[in-house]
This record gives sequence, C-alpha cells and structure tokens, in this order.
Amino acid sequence: MTGVLYGLGVGPGDPELMTLKADRILRAAPVVAYPAPDTGASFARQIVAETIRADQTEIPIVVPMRVERFPARQVYDEASRTIAGHLKSGRDVAVLCEGDPFFYGSFMYLYERLAGRFDCEIVPGVSSMMASAAALRRPLAARNDVLSVVPGPLPDAEIESRLEAADAVAIIKIGRHFNRIVSLLEKLNLVSCAGYLERVSLPEERILPLSEAGDRAPYFSMILIYKGAEDWVTDLPLELRGASFSDGAATMGELHD
Repeated sequence: MTGVLYGLGVGPGDPELMTLKADRILRAAPVVAYPAPDTGASFARQIVAETIRADQTEIPIVVPMRVERFPARQVYDEASRTIAGHLKSGRDVAVLCEGDPFFYGSFMYLYERLAGRFDCEIVPGVSSMMASAAALRRPLAARNDVLSVVPGPLPDAEIESRLEAADAVAIIKIGRHFNRIVSLLEKLNLVSCAGYLERVSLPEERILPLSEAGDRAPYFSMILIYKGAEDWVTDLPLELRGASFSDGAATMGELHD
C-alpha cells in the first residue's frame, strides 16, 4: 500500500493561522517536505518549526532565489522522485506550502508530477491576501466588485489594463518591481487608494499607506487597491489613521505580499 501525498497550506507566517487539519496531518506524517532557498532557512518550515519532530524525515526542496533563470523543472523532477520513493514504501509525505497550496504555491508543481500515481489530498491554507485584509481591517471586495490578483513582474501595459478593469486589486510579487509599480500607480492616480503591507502576521509586519512605504519592498509584501463602490473608511489600524485613502470614488487601499 502506497503512502498519501498531502499538500498543506501553513498560512502567511503566524503559526496559529495554520488550520487544525493541517496541524493534525503534519504531526502524523513520517516525512515532511518543504521549499527552501539556496541560502538561508525555509520560511515554510519556520512557520511550523515547533510542530516538526526529530524523528520525522525532512526533504528540503532547494529552489534558488535569484533573478537569473534556473532549471526549475529539474528541481521539481528530482524532488518528485525523492518523494515518490517514500510514497512507494508506504510512507505519507506532507509537503508544506506557505499560504495556500493552489494559490501561487510551489506544491502545484509536485502535484502535477505525482497526482496521477499516488493518492493526494490538498489542505487549503490562509492566503497572504486574506491575512492582509484582516490586518488592514478592511474587506478586499464586496457585492459585485471585481477583484483581480496581478503579479508584479507583468509588463506595465498589462498591469494598467488589469487595474482599469477591476474594482479591487492585489498586486503581488512586487519585490524588485516595487518602484516601477509605484510609478505606474502614480501615473494612474491610484496611490491615494493604495496601501502597502509586508510580512503580514509576523511580529515585524508593516502596514502603511503606499505613499509612505519608502522605495524598497521585500519579497513578502503586497499592494492592495480598492476603487469600487463601497466606502471602506472606518476602523483603520493605528498605523493608517489619519492617512487619506480617497480620490473621487476610490476610498480604500490595502496591501500585502
């Protein structure tokens, strides 16, 4: 009998935001796999560090964090072969994924390689977007608002068209694209209805109007914009009280990585 492959969403960073189901499966799994940079610690593992036991087999999936392209297919091919060996031996494997496994999560690349051969179960997690809205204390969208998720690496023209078509926007993966994106938002007069948030749910999180965010953004950061029909102007966190988030119909800004 083969083992089961689990994709566990472990949330945005706060260990208490991991679901009870993910916690239960993680504690029971004999093998734990997780993405890791080629320098530094795995953020996914750090989230659940207090849960992992010494007798669990760990499989770091080293994904280089750099600008130039790297052989991503080879990384996931090799990780899949290693994980498949454990599954064939009857050992369940829990793969940790920051946020949610199927929302820009690395687990999906393992899933596409292994799901046809082994039983798989995906346990959803709290995404960074949801954690950001909660931290900012303002809804992402309501009623008939259209919410768009826009990756920062997209060309300016495509980002602009997405911004024009949506009522609420989450711009993710901003990192080294931060200044370019801010310049675009300035051009579109959207800075006043945008907010910036980084490292959501962690002790060092920052929540600011985008206009006060500075000129650098870490990997775990996000810009949230609202220009829909609702008037989200109350219950701002202390960091944002007194800041203006209105520009005509645009009254809400949100942020997150």
